[in-house]
Amino acid sequence: MIELFTADTPNGKKISIMLEEIEFDYKVTKINIYKDEQFKPEFKKISPFSKTPVIIDHDNKRSLFESGAILIYLAEKSGKFYDLQERTTINQWLMGQMGYVGPMLGQHHQFHHYNPGKSDFGEKRYFKISKRIYKELNERLMVSKFLAGKEYTIADIATFPWIARHEWHDIGLKKFEGLTRWYQEISKREAVIKGYDLLKNGEKIPSV
Repeated sequence: MIELFTADTPNGKKISIMLEEIEFDYKVTKINIYKDEQFKPEFKKISPFSKTPVIIDHDNKRSLFESGAILIYLAEKSGKFYDLQERTTINQWLMGQMGYVGPMLGQHHQFHHYNPGKSDFGEKRYFKISKRIYKELNERLMVSKFLAGKEYTIADIATFPWIARHEWHDIGLKKFEGLTRWYQEISKREAVIKGYDLLKNGEKIPSV
């Protein structure tokens, strides 16, 4: 059984979606990041940077931190969504999400959604970068069914929850044909619908 320690964030949803996709037995232990539970010594033992998500695989008593590493681990364990012949391409798009798409959209959330009016520089900078991310993902998805090619992979699972916050971004997802087509297709997957509702409180995937 997999125990998922997380807050209700895009990075957390990556893992719950993956666990639903591979049909592993799991439970969610909520970490309240607004009460600084991620900084408690017992959590820091399994998460050196005090970040969520973290999993404990109770079958082999192993813990893992960092969402990209967790996705790779679960993909390798299940044999799904990570074709070894295509892993170099998959890894590029996965690392692109980890190092660029997620962090930059996350900053856009901070300045544009959570703290508007506090930094004109921050708002303009990350809005501009976020619009570029939409454009770049769209360019890829106009020529490729999924991010890493013809098949749905952990690169798509990693990226989807960040684009699912498109209403926060105020960029206009509908303007991007390829990205919209990809988003709508993934939104229909039963495992994605279940995994997106991370805390099982009835949360729905935002429509376009």
